[in-house]
Formats: sequence, C-alpha cells, structure tokens
Amino acid sequence: MHQLGYLRNDRLTADMYVPESRFGIWFLQTETWATHVLTRAVNDLERLIENRLQSYPVIVDVGCGLGRSFKLLHERFKPERMIGVDIDSAMLQAAASGIAKENFTVELRQSTSSRLMMPAQSADMVFCHQTFHHLIDQEAALREFYRVLKPGGLLLFAESTRKYIHSWLIRYLFRHPMDVQRTAPEYLQMIRDAGFNIRPRSVSYPYLWWSRSDLGIMERWFGIKPPMEREETLVNLVAVKH
Repeated sequence: MHQLGYLRNDRLTADMYVPESRFGIWFLQTETWATHVLTRAVNDLERLIENRLQSYPVIVDVGCGLGRSFKLLHERFKPERMIGVDIDSAMLQAAASGIAKENFTVELRQSTSSRLMMPAQSADMVFCHQTFHHLIDQEAALREFYRVLKPGGLLLFAESTRKYIHSWLIRYLFRHPMDVQRTAPEYLQMIRDAGFNIRPRSVSYPYLWWSRSDLGIMERWFGIKPPMEREETLVNLVAVKH
C-alpha cells in the first residue's frame, strides 16, 4: 500500500524558503546527484552513527524533494514508518509517483522544516540532507527537530557550507538565501545550541569534487592535491538528542 496523497500545513507562506532554480530542479533528477551527492552522503552518515540500531522505527525525511532518498533510508535503517516533508507541492507529487513503484509506504506532508505536524518525541531519526541552505529560519527548524525526536533520537545532517553556496558557480546556477549561510563550525555550534550532542567521531568534512571551485579538475587531471588547511565546503554529522 502506498501513500499518494499528502497532508498540507495551511500556515505556509511564500517567505519561508527560497525555491530551487530550474537548473536545480533538473539536477535533482540526475544520476550524478543521486550517486555523488545523495548516496555518498548517506554512506558517510551511516558510518558516523555510534551504537547503531538495526532498525529506526520512525524516520522523518525533512526537505525530501523528489523522494530519491526514501529507498536508501528504507534499505539502510528499516523503518516501520517513514514521513517525507517538503514545502513544494510539485516535488511531493513527483515523490508520490516514485513511491508508487516501491514496496513500502511513505507519508507525505507539505509543510516547512519548522512545522512538521508531528507529536513531540515521536521520531527515532530525522534525516536532513542539503536542506538547510534553503531555509530562512534555521534555528526554528532545529528546535522542531529536537521537539519531535525521542530522547536518544538521531539527527542525520548533511549540508553545504557558506564557502560552497557563495561560490560563483552555485550563485549562477542555483537560488539560495545568501545571508543565512554558515561555515561548518557555525553549523556545529548552532546544532549544539539547539540541545543536541555531537561527538567528534560523528562529524565528517568530505571534500568532494563537485564541492570544489575547480570541480576537482586540478587533482583528477594534474594530480595536484587540495590543501590540507582550507575552509570546508561540506559537513556531515550525526547529532543525538539528550
């Protein structure tokens, strides 16, 4: 049985996020994004989990977009219930079509990251992949994640930093609220300030080719390694609710 309809939060307003560009929407449908952005992030986040459980019964995918993460989350974390949240109704309709081809159910909800329409302490895991750089009120979203997670629940967080979002190529091809972008240390501090615990071994700074200003050409073509001391372009982390 598949959930093709979705709940809608009627308190949505146009100023809550910056919608993706046409190029961005196209890019989300490519295998490059699925393989080199999404799957690599899930692989990295999975290895950062301490005391990993065989199953996380209730998983919330915040900013689920086209729903390409649903199958990965289902296979890796064996949820009994999965909820996909996005503000974009067209994205949710496309996600619903994708779910119809799978053998598991996802509840789709049109809402913002700061209004998940869920009871307190009802989720075991919140998955938030490349969503925060679209959000205007990031602190409110973190408060909501903390509210809906059970004690000991996990926030799987993968995000591009200000260094990447402010780069000329990303400015040209995508749309983001530029004044709210953060460095990797600033993201860690904001998540800790929201009440989450982040252990040092549960943080990763992948320097993937697509996050570099030269798209990795200098290393791949000429063997020139990137500098060890640099401002990070990506941060992946697993945070735990106290």
